[in-house]
Amino acid sequence: MLLSLILRHLKPYRRLIVGVIVFQLAQSIASLYLPSLNADIIDNGIATGDTGYILMVGGTMLGITIVQIAAAITAVYFGAKAAMAVGRDLREAIFTRVGEFSEREVSRFGAPSLITRTTNDVQQVQMLVLMTCTLLVSAPILAIGGVIMALQQDVELSWLMVVAIPVLLIAIGLIIMRMVPLFRLMQARIDTVNRVLREQLTGIRVVRAFVREGVETARFEQANRDVTRTAVSAGRLFALVFPIVMLVMNVTSVAVLWFGAFRVDNGDMQIGALTAFLTYLIQILMAVMMATFMAIMIPRAAVAADRIGEVLATDTSVVLPDNPVTELHGAGRIELRDVEFSYPGAEQPVLRNLSFEARPGETTAIVGSTGAGKTTLVNLLPRLFDATGGSVFIDGVDVRELDPDLLWGRIGLVPQRAYLFSGTVASNLRYGKPDATDDELWDALETAQARDFVEAMPEGLDAPIAQGGTNVSGGQRQRLAIARALVKKSEIYVFDDSFSALDTATDARLRRALAKKEKTATKIIVAQRVSTIVDADQILVIDDGEIVGRGTHDELLVSSETYAEIVDSQLRAEEAA
Repeated sequence: MLLSLILRHLKPYRRLIVGVIVFQLAQSIASLYLPSLNADIIDNGIATGDTGYILMVGGTMLGITIVQIAAAITAVYFGAKAAMAVGRDLREAIFTRVGEFSEREVSRFGAPSLITRTTNDVQQVQMLVLMTCTLLVSAPILAIGGVIMALQQDVELSWLMVVAIPVLLIAIGLIIMRMVPLFRLMQARIDTVNRVLREQLTGIRVVRAFVREGVETARFEQANRDVTRTAVSAGRLFALVFPIVMLVMNVTSVAVLWFGAFRVDNGDMQIGALTAFLTYLIQILMAVMMATFMAIMIPRAAVAADRIGEVLATDTSVVLPDNPVTELHGAGRIELRDVEFSYPGAEQPVLRNLSFEARPGETTAIVGSTGAGKTTLVNLLPRLFDATGGSVFIDGVDVRELDPDLLWGRIGLVPQRAYLFSGTVASNLRYGKPDATDDELWDALETAQARDFVEAMPEGLDAPIAQGGTNVSGGQRQRLAIARALVKKSEIYVFDDSFSALDTATDARLRRALAKKEKTATKIIVAQRVSTIVDADQILVIDDGEIVGRGTHDELLVSSETYAEIVDSQLRAEEAA
């Protein structure tokens, strides 16, 4: 997964990679050539006192060093550009894929995990690409070239390389084998920290209302402690790498000088050759160390790549049609035929045998107890979910055959949780219609009974809105969300319990204005308060995922025991209040 992921996203940057390889080759060849020139100076210049030869070879070494530095800088520059581009493309790919997910896939991964995969996991792969571009070419050239050049200096001492390199590889390999499961565990625990922190920030009011700061602090401390413990364990293993490398390198250097001294003393080897052999051996071990450093990064990057690949390989359960319908002839008639829906792993369906029709110009209300399946039902209309049985039709066409943009363009949805984006009042209202004029915005605000409080803001339409709309009240947030849907001028409006934070008078004014402004639209209202739906043309009573009552308010009072109980309970609550 790691290799295929990197190769696939590096493909558009072939020129950069070629540049990295060329300049890394230049740097490596220069590094291999310098020790031989140094040996020549010692044996043929210093030993004979030939100053001219020393200056000539020294100048050559200086020129090669300058080329080496320039090549190294250029190679790192190209490698960094390629790595950053891969990181950008991966984040874009994950973001695009998550944007295609239905609620089912988002719930499966969880928002904290998706955030971690888009940030931390991508960063791990990005760092590996950078290190690969920096070290992957030079390390093998230095290792293989170093062996060849060392053998040219002296063959008798080569047995030291045969001993030192396997010892180093085996020691580092054992450490890496123990680090792999720790890296996998660390990514999962980072997910947990993100989840706990996100829950606490989102639910800060609930935490404070129930005086649970201590409990939540303990939860975060435990999650943080788990990450720290795992990171420390991995860090302890990683801390062994460099001491082992330095130990092998220093012991090998001492051995070269020890056994080389005897060969120099016997006249079998020159001092310059011994110096060059030692330099080449250090280069070889350094190349092995660079390779092991990459090998340490590979397990964590591989875990991150698996997690990224899992997101990219997950297809949405809301499958796009091969030949989508791109045009509808109708005014927004909705029909459900024997619709059934089950969540993955659920023992029984949430919705069963649902059949009804919602016509243009009429209001269809849906009422029922908590958990009856009302929100799940309305989420089937814009294909946030797909029905697992039966069909949903818009103007006689199955929603699964419609072009998604056409479907979503026809529906103005106000979700149960009114969410506003950071920006201004105007930017939020224009979310569904970017070219809407100020007059259209004010018109929608007036219908949504939000004009008064927006006009009272010093900046008016340009008043700032915090992320989630946390700087306005719940009722104001709901009215702005309703106005946002109205700006779209859709054929179908779906209000999922969107009036719950409004007082009864505001609720009534809003419904009257809505009926007056959107006479031809199909309106579906999910509500808890009977007063919100009392004037609906059709009321559907849902209980345990099934329609148990259908008709107007007056008809249901007589024909539906469930509806009568809902009305009675609310009347008694009002009387008690």
